[in-house]
Amino acid sequence: MSSTLDSLPPNLAKIVQRFQRSSDQKRRYEQLIWYGQKLSELPESDKVLENKVPGCVSQVYVTAKLEDGKVIFQGDSDSQLTKGLVGLLIEGLNGLTPSEIGQLTPDFIQETGLNVSLTPSRANGFYNIFKTMQKKALEC
Repeated sequence: MSSTLDSLPPNLAKIVQRFQRSSDQKRRYEQLIWYGQKLSELPESDKVLENKVPGCVSQVYVTAKLEDGKVIFQGDSDSQLTKGLVGLLIEGLNGLTPSEIGQLTPDFIQETGLNVSLTPSRANGFYNIFKTMQKKALEC
């Protein structure tokens, strides 16, 4: 277990461990798609410019609201893999405080092994989604 994993919030650490247990790239993609399928439907009314993630090839939307001091995200994408990245981040970050989210760095993606199989544009998209979620959390 790496020190990076020890410093992650519990839900995010669990996700990273799930991906680490899978050495097969195809299996990792299947897991990623599964996270996308778990997302609840994002209302069309939330698919507006202020919720759009900039710098993504796909259409990606993320919303954040504060409930009892914890951030709750919702999101969607028109690409299955990108939707999976959104789902992974929502699963890992939901329920954290804005300051906990603000302190995270996106380098945990290396721990999942996904970074080696993501195209440069998807890896960049992941970073943009993460940064947008951080920004929205801190604006809550």
